[in-house]
Amino acid sequence: MIRFALQGLLARKLRTALTAIGVVLGVSLISGTYVLTDSITSAFDSIFTENYKNTDAAITGKSAFDPADDGTTTAPAFSQDLLPKVRELPQVGAAGGGVFGEAQLIGRDGKAIVFGGAPNLGFSVDPALPQFNTLSLVKGAWPAAGEVVIDTHTAAEKGFKAGDEIGIQARGAAERMRVSGLVEFGAVSSIGGATLAGFELGTAQQLFGKTGKLDQILIAAKKDVDKQQLIASVQQILPPATQVRTAEDQAAEDAEGTTEFLNFLQTFLLVFGGIALFVGSFVIANSLSITIAQRTREFATLRTLGASRRQILGTVVLEAVVTGFVSAVAGLFLGLAIATGLFNLFDAVGFTLPNNGLVFETRTIVVAIIVGTVVTVVASLRPAWRATRVPPIAAVREGATLQPGRLHRFRPVGAALLALAGIAAALVGLFVDGLKTSTLLSLLGLGVLLLFIGIASFSNRLVRPLAAVSDPIARWSVVVLTALIWPFILLPYWAIRRLFGQHPEFPRVLPDRPAVEIGGQNSRRDPQRTASTAAALMIGLALVTLVATLGAGLIKPFEDAVDGIFSADYAITAQNNFSPLPPSVAAAAAQVPGVSEVTSVRGGQARAFDKTISITAIDKTAPELLRFDWRDGSQASLGQLDPNGAIVDDEYAGDHGLSVGSTLGLEMVTGKVLQFQVRGIFRPPAGGSPFGNVTIATATFDSENPQPQNIYTFLNMGGGVTPENTAALSTALQTFPNAKAMTRDQFKKAQTDSIKGLLNVLYVLLALSVLVSLFGIVNTLVLTVFERTRELGMLRAIGLTRGQVKRMIRQESVITALIGAVIGIVLGLVLAGLLAARLDEITFTVPAGQLVIFAVVSVVVGIFAAIWPARRAARLNPLEALQYE
Repeated sequence: MIRFALQGLLARKLRTALTAIGVVLGVSLISGTYVLTDSITSAFDSIFTENYKNTDAAITGKSAFDPADDGTTTAPAFSQDLLPKVRELPQVGAAGGGVFGEAQLIGRDGKAIVFGGAPNLGFSVDPALPQFNTLSLVKGAWPAAGEVVIDTHTAAEKGFKAGDEIGIQARGAAERMRVSGLVEFGAVSSIGGATLAGFELGTAQQLFGKTGKLDQILIAAKKDVDKQQLIASVQQILPPATQVRTAEDQAAEDAEGTTEFLNFLQTFLLVFGGIALFVGSFVIANSLSITIAQRTREFATLRTLGASRRQILGTVVLEAVVTGFVSAVAGLFLGLAIATGLFNLFDAVGFTLPNNGLVFETRTIVVAIIVGTVVTVVASLRPAWRATRVPPIAAVREGATLQPGRLHRFRPVGAALLALAGIAAALVGLFVDGLKTSTLLSLLGLGVLLLFIGIASFSNRLVRPLAAVSDPIARWSVVVLTALIWPFILLPYWAIRRLFGQHPEFPRVLPDRPAVEIGGQNSRRDPQRTASTAAALMIGLALVTLVATLGAGLIKPFEDAVDGIFSADYAITAQNNFSPLPPSVAAAAAQVPGVSEVTSVRGGQARAFDKTISITAIDKTAPELLRFDWRDGSQASLGQLDPNGAIVDDEYAGDHGLSVGSTLGLEMVTGKVLQFQVRGIFRPPAGGSPFGNVTIATATFDSENPQPQNIYTFLNMGGGVTPENTAALSTALQTFPNAKAMTRDQFKKAQTDSIKGLLNVLYVLLALSVLVSLFGIVNTLVLTVFERTRELGMLRAIGLTRGQVKRMIRQESVITALIGAVIGIVLGLVLAGLLAARLDEITFTVPAGQLVIFAVVSVVVGIFAAIWPARRAARLNPLEALQYE
């Protein structure tokens, strides 16, 4: 039976290949995800290792808590007087101090140099201590006072060389500096789109506002001094708010945020790989069901010759194992191309990642092969079980078909129960409070999985009514699309064929009634098959609809929130719309003639009730430019914050029993605990708020945050928004190329563009599941061409032309795609409605325009899926087809 199974696969190479495509694509995304994240991890590991080469210990500033990696809060710098004390320790062989921060390089066009939204890194370099230097000098010399070295990638891309002048913006206005040399970062081949700027220590301290201070001291121990002895000796001289770690521990600490991000990215991408495999499992199950139905007489003959039901089951499962294994291996290596594509995708959306070469771990191979094989085998179990029910008598009966099982009549009830169980699990995950994040996500995932399976199992009852409605829509959709593409694609193709003496059939624009009627009847002939084929597309479009609806539900509340809070004429943000800016930007804008009021929102973190929270700070001008929806308090509360007043959002107040007059203790990043009195409680708008859980006065915030950063600046000008005012602001901000001034409408568009960019990434990832469903439709149509060979021969014999055969197959394909689209769009709207009911930040908004596009795309999918099967069916010889077994 093993030989028989393998020979059967070889005899059905085309059908096997089409069945395997779903697994190949799903496994390729899983493999590509592991290769991508392993490659990024390897690159970051190299970067962090390179940072601490030849280093035994590192001294850094000590925060009271771990601040978020958003650039608003950093560990405090410490006095550089510590460095000579460290060097005097008998255990220390060498020690070097440095500072770092964000240094924006400015191109010849006066604009900030940014590659894909990657960071702009600035730091001090000390060529006198080469053992601690992570940079390699390629051209020129190390920087003296007032000079800079930049990375070779930036120099090549923007046309700079050693000896040129370049603009540098850090905490203050842009300065012109001479490029003393070009450098590369250690042995790492690519650090993504990051720009590097290295300065002499005094210059770096002045640029970053850290005169007389250091961010880090790197230490190398003397020979025969172990790291623990070194750490112990350094700890004895450490001042408050500093700490010492081994180089390995400091590298791990630096990498902590990156590791968390990579774990999230890996899980995020694996979800889409799982979706593609889930869709692929429907394709496999449907393909095997059709194939087994076509092999009824073959299995019956085996039963007649003495094969047992167990042997038949084993044959089908063995075929699935081989198919799954080969598919997994193909997907495994296709994952290398997927990983490269994902690097390019993230680069295209402004998220350039470091790359030190693709990494192919053993774990990737094992997981990909196991997952691909197991998914294929599980998808084959039901068709395999059906194959065991083939009776021996079917070997001698013409047109024998498999009888439904004993439990077939309970299928609709079981499907409905599965769908209800899925909805129940999703509702528990969404609306039961106190669940862990992992539990919540597991319930949501299980709920959606059961809902999809239940709807897919029940959808055969919907095929006939949906097909009846879709039939005329499919006819005229094809007519419209043909009319649209005829002048651009079909007419040139037809003309070229005619030029070379060939006689292609002129495409019909109006529907061919006999052909399309037969195609419509074919889609209704076997509702179960049509439903199974449509289910793959249903899942993909349901998720695409969910993403589109949630995106629309995020954007509309956000725009309403901007209109509700932002009453100023202009807003000033970073060029990338989200990075914080130094207060000097707002100070420069305030000097523009005509500016009447300016207020900035500082951002940072603090610790309260044993949790790190986001806090913001505003000044006394805020009531003039910002509006709050007050639960308790009024706009006057904003003027009562200095020095120890605070306002809190109502959810945070409710969670911790706060009211107006309550006392709230905040532990600042320096470790100092400040006591605040609640002066007001406000309701953040549904679309989000620029304010943290707690908002305090700017002066108090700055006293405990030595490097404060603004997340937004708002201002009013005499005359409001005018071209003259806009030009004046733009001129004032020329010395801060990383900043830009925007009107309210421009601000809303800039912020929502980032949401749309994320949605586009999701669309690209979900497109893989739609691609799998496309192959599923192709596979089903090809298999039905095999199954209906004699029928097609009969139709050709009684006068159906090749063109009519193509139109018949195309009509069936488009109807199937429309059924999947209708069910998928409705299901996606239901899921979006459930999420919108739970999340205050999202309102249920139907993206009607996008849904129409999805419907059109489904028609296009149906048309493209039918091209090859239709051509194959049209090429059948009528006489040979009539003799086909």
